[in-house]
Amino acid sequence: MLLRRTATVLAGLFVVFVLIAPSDLEKFTPEAFLRVPLEGLVGVMVLVLLPDRVRGPAAVAGGVALGLFTVVKIMDIGFDVVLYRPFDLVLDWPLLVPALDFVDVTFGRAASVLAVALTVVLVAGIVWLATVSVVRLSTVAAARRPVTTRAVAAAAVLCVSLAVPGIPVYSDSAATALVDHARRVKVGLHDQEAFAAEASVDAFRDRPGLLSALQGKDVVFTFVESYGKSALDMPDVAAKLADGDARLTAAGYSARSAFLTSPTAGGGSWMAQATLLSGLWIDNQQRYRNLVASDRLSLPRAFREASWRSVGVVPGITQAWPEGDFFHYDEIYPAQKLGYAGPRFGYATTPDQFTLESFQRNERAKQHGPVMAAIPMVSSHAPWSPTPDFVDWEELGDGSVYATMPASDDPPESIFGRDPAAVRADYAHSISYSLESVVSYVERYGDENLVLVFLGDHQPAQMVTGEGASRDVPITIVAKDPAVLEQVGSWRWDDGLKPGGTAPVSRMSDFRDQFLSTFSPPVA
Repeated sequence: MLLRRTATVLAGLFVVFVLIAPSDLEKFTPEAFLRVPLEGLVGVMVLVLLPDRVRGPAAVAGGVALGLFTVVKIMDIGFDVVLYRPFDLVLDWPLLVPALDFVDVTFGRAASVLAVALTVVLVAGIVWLATVSVVRLSTVAAARRPVTTRAVAAAAVLCVSLAVPGIPVYSDSAATALVDHARRVKVGLHDQEAFAAEASVDAFRDRPGLLSALQGKDVVFTFVESYGKSALDMPDVAAKLADGDARLTAAGYSARSAFLTSPTAGGGSWMAQATLLSGLWIDNQQRYRNLVASDRLSLPRAFREASWRSVGVVPGITQAWPEGDFFHYDEIYPAQKLGYAGPRFGYATTPDQFTLESFQRNERAKQHGPVMAAIPMVSSHAPWSPTPDFVDWEELGDGSVYATMPASDDPPESIFGRDPAAVRADYAHSISYSLESVVSYVERYGDENLVLVFLGDHQPAQMVTGEGASRDVPITIVAKDPAVLEQVGSWRWDDGLKPGGTAPVSRMSDFRDQFLSTFSPPVA
């Protein structure tokens, strides 16, 4: 008898927990669980009133549904922690492939197989537990139909009579979550059509004279990983930008800065990079796949067709990268082609300073015509510890100099097991290192023909930004030739490396058209 009662209580607690648990870890407070789930009351009454021959199958179906809902809620929590948004039942399944690839590359094939097996077992276990719980509660409730009916009615009356504005007594979060997911499913099912319509419009396709105002310039687009607007409020980062401003000004350079709204946050760098370079809003993997299978005019392709040598320096790429064909680079430098023989610092395969040095050595140091480069740097990628020391450029060599520095191959998710204050400090330090690499590169290798655009790809994880942060990232253009900065005057960006609070904000997908319009002749 005691065992059965314990099983019933545990089943009830499990069902209540699943129904009222928030989909946001920030809201996991004791107060959040002191509520009556209305969905539970309705479910109990439906099962109690059903005929005996139907109740069993209905309880099983309800349990399976509750189990699947639990799995989706866990996915919602995970996506909210990393990407600031819930899981999309239509568009987010492809993201599991790069996640599995990451495990494969970082920990080996056996680890990736084990991860898949454990995931299957976990999902099956959750569904089984939810089904057993609902069936148990259904059986007990039906055996005490009058008592159950009165108890549900009393709970419903209390929820209404005790309700006070601002102090919720009942919860309908499960029903709300289902409605929200249903709405996203509807949008997701039509997203491919919406994207095709957006991609079909391109005012710059086959337009003559593109980028003629930049002839003879080496144009470098550098993505600083996780460099978001939130970083600007950190003293270390603000000091580094102020120092960089003073140094570049002394060297004869000028800079203008603003904000772009990224299509992603916390991760998904490839989608942000594709958004900036293609001029299309890429906020899910389906859009990314459709983009790289299309013939959309990207910025690298536009430069190449305008007689620049177009290169992609991508230290984060460690495997085959067929998507790179979309950008029409003349040359792609993945991690293994950068010549780095030093240790790995967290996720980063190559320190940012070495990445820039490798680009200089392989491209700009040689006798060359104008070069355009897209360089996603990775030193400021989570877990943000350890960060390499900045060294003299002449000492970089093949990277062996880094062997004396503390290094690791910790995965990005390791930040969730550390003190948040320490994580934020490490984040600020890594961003400062990346900014130092960019500024120092301009000081050492810049000239009248260098035009550098550097920007963040997305905001870091919520552990760093806090809840409710925007998706805005800083963007800066640096040049020595006054004519370049004169041409971007109409953008009304702020002077210097750090955009102010009232600096212009535009969608990242608008940048390609803005850039091409500014540096190309007007349409006749």
